[in-house]
Amino acid sequence: MMPGVRNGDSLMPSWLPKVNKRVVNPVQMRWAPRLPPWAVIVHRGRRSGTEYRTPVLAVQAGSSLYVVLFYGSRTQWVRNVRAADGGEVIRRGRRRRFASVRIVRDQSAEPLPWAVRVAARRLPVLVADLV
Repeated sequence: MMPGVRNGDSLMPSWLPKVNKRVVNPVQMRWAPRLPPWAVIVHRGRRSGTEYRTPVLAVQAGSSLYVVLFYGSRTQWVRNVRAADGGEVIRRGRRRRFASVRIVRDQSAEPLPWAVRVAARRLPVLVADLV
């Protein structure tokens, strides 16, 4: 493994999430709710119940939401939505609930949009049903 790279299913360096949380995410929050393929995941802390908002790259196809997990499947926001089996997504200025959260690690496990299928060769993908 390369120095400074996280264990698990993330390809990102271990220091990058801290930089993103403090610097990049606040800037992305300005356009993410309105400018696809950006979106904001709204979720609650597993223990605190505090509402959090996380900007992500998301693709909607039909009634499904796809989020490529660049930081892996063990990030806090992923653990929160999996524990709650859902949350909300703000995309194109519209807020919708999602449920039936699952992590796909095999691109052939279920039908994925083309761009997501390409990313799924190396990274896990969060798939959820929009309700």
